[in-house]
Amino acid sequence: MTEQPTSFERPQPGADPADPRGALLRASTPPHSALPAQARAGETPPPGSDIAAPVPGGDPEHSQPTLAAEPDTHRPRPAPESVPVPSEAAADGPERRTGQSQALGRPTPMRRDGDRLRFVGAATRRIARGIDLDEIVMGLCRATVPTFSDAILVYLRDPLPVGDERPTGPLVLRLRRTDRIPEERDTEGGFTVPAPQPEPTELTELSAVTAELCEVRTGGALAEVLRGVRPVFTDSPAARAALPELLGEGGELIVPGGRRAILAPLRGRRRVIGAALFLRRPDRIAFEPDDLLVAAQLATHSALGIDKAVLYGREAYIADELQRTMLPETLPRPTGVRLASRYLPAAETARVGGDWYDAIPLPGSRVALVVGDVMGHSMTSAAIMGQLRTTAQTLAGLDLPPQEVLHHLDEQAQRLGTDRMATCLYAVYDPVSHRITIANAGHPPPVLLHLGGRAEVLRVPPGAPIGVGGVDFEAVELDAPAGATLLLYTDGLVESRLRDVWSGIEQLREKLAATAQLTGPDHPPPLEALCDEVLDMLGPGDRDDDIALLAARFEGIAPSDVAYWFLEPEDAAPGRARRLARRALSRWGLEDMSDSVELLVSEVVTNAVRYASRPVTLRLLRTDVLRCEVGDDVPQLPRLRQARATDEGGRGLYLVNKLARRWGATRLSTGKVVWFELNRS
Repeated sequence: MTEQPTSFERPQPGADPADPRGALLRASTPPHSALPAQARAGETPPPGSDIAAPVPGGDPEHSQPTLAAEPDTHRPRPAPESVPVPSEAAADGPERRTGQSQALGRPTPMRRDGDRLRFVGAATRRIARGIDLDEIVMGLCRATVPTFSDAILVYLRDPLPVGDERPTGPLVLRLRRTDRIPEERDTEGGFTVPAPQPEPTELTELSAVTAELCEVRTGGALAEVLRGVRPVFTDSPAARAALPELLGEGGELIVPGGRRAILAPLRGRRRVIGAALFLRRPDRIAFEPDDLLVAAQLATHSALGIDKAVLYGREAYIADELQRTMLPETLPRPTGVRLASRYLPAAETARVGGDWYDAIPLPGSRVALVVGDVMGHSMTSAAIMGQLRTTAQTLAGLDLPPQEVLHHLDEQAQRLGTDRMATCLYAVYDPVSHRITIANAGHPPPVLLHLGGRAEVLRVPPGAPIGVGGVDFEAVELDAPAGATLLLYTDGLVESRLRDVWSGIEQLREKLAATAQLTGPDHPPPLEALCDEVLDMLGPGDRDDDIALLAARFEGIAPSDVAYWFLEPEDAAPGRARRLARRALSRWGLEDMSDSVELLVSEVVTNAVRYASRPVTLRLLRTDVLRCEVGDDVPQLPRLRQARATDEGGRGLYLVNKLARRWGATRLSTGKVVWFELNRS
């Protein structure tokens, strides 16, 4: 996208010699000029005109010269000696070499090697300050306009190749940015925008008279200039032939005659990635041969910076993708609990760390809540985090106790390496029993916010971090009353350079209690708003680490909405299961669902008692949906298959798949559970 420069300010002592604000221009030509004119030699500047600041230059052979030290930002630096602008008649006279006269009101050209040396040093420093692509291109424009040229056009390859990858398709250049000297300054320090004129050469917007896209033809004049790599004057035959191809039809009219335009290819590490066109007005002194070396230095530093910026952008993209794949995109909606989460990286430049959170549905309407933190902030830490999170999900699918899950995570961390350390907290919430089981591996303790507004730090054995090895983990079972909110977090929320971890935990507890007071004792605070309030406790200097936050609002399932039975593995079990389900539905006022529920319950129980050796469990849960769970002691999971016309069985799961809203099977340590859900009428 083409951008235009922002307004300029009056020059100040000690300003950057490559900053356009250090050499302001006051146009002495009518406002219809394409570029502001330079005051002619010998003319007296009008009253109120600005005195042009001296323009330093630099040695084009060195990007960081020893003659130009970094300016002291704590004290103003005196302006260097002025550089003359000789008249046309005396262009080759002694004034050009001695610098005894100067035309006021315009930036003076660089006439000495010392000026070029200082300019190149300051300009390359300004370009090097940029991190992303736009900053580098803007640094090139602001460093050269108006000190080196009156206007600049920057074309970049579209799309830009990344690293060593080979671009496919034809070479296409896109106009990335234009910059020019403002037309005229008003009395209040701003600049007035002149009215547009009909002729292309009189337009002030360079992007309006140049083509945005340019396809470089193989063997064409523009391709030859770009292949040559070195900057050239546009009055040369090759460059003059290349301008219409670059600027489009009529675009070459903005290029002044003579040596007042330089076309500089931008070559990165592997290939040409663009071109820059430096322009001076016809009434300004033309470029000199030494200015080609200055343009070469600017083009080289800009191209290498653009290459690095593209690589940095690719790394940032990979980091974002890694974060999205390592962390859950959405949280599940298990029965009896509501969830909310937040993740904040330590800095925008390091968007992925070792913090993670997860919520994993378990059999029996339970849910596992996990939060962990891998040591370090590198991409390696993020990769280890992903492996530990995957391991935790696999162990949760086996329905292992929380302490066993941490034990296996500890073994996995030791297999990954000797220095792979992490903290983790694993909790399992049962909405039917209103209980929660928690095991901790060196992680900060969770905070429970009760319905009345009281916040308490749960007493959980701290345990040793994952990766230490040879440590037993202990689990505790606590009450999880309906309406309470459990907050799991990483240490980045409560620990920083300004406070220790226990002070942060106490501050978090007070913050939760104060937030709960706003909604009253009978209504818990909204879950999403509560997470935002918790993050607001962080001050400007408190972001030293990544932050992962998982909040769980316990709603539970009332005992009156649960029906539970044991069935002996015998032939009469399916009939008894149908009768029990019919009575429960009649008690809940769901008689219209009896036919579907009885059919599906009969099919699932029949499949269970066929292979079970111990009593089969049957449970019905009434929430926003009707859920049925059948458990047995056989670990093999049933699979959906299409029964043949001659088969006597094999159609039970087919009916479940057709009639149920959802269904599934989960392997337990003692067998399996097959469940299905139906929408309530």
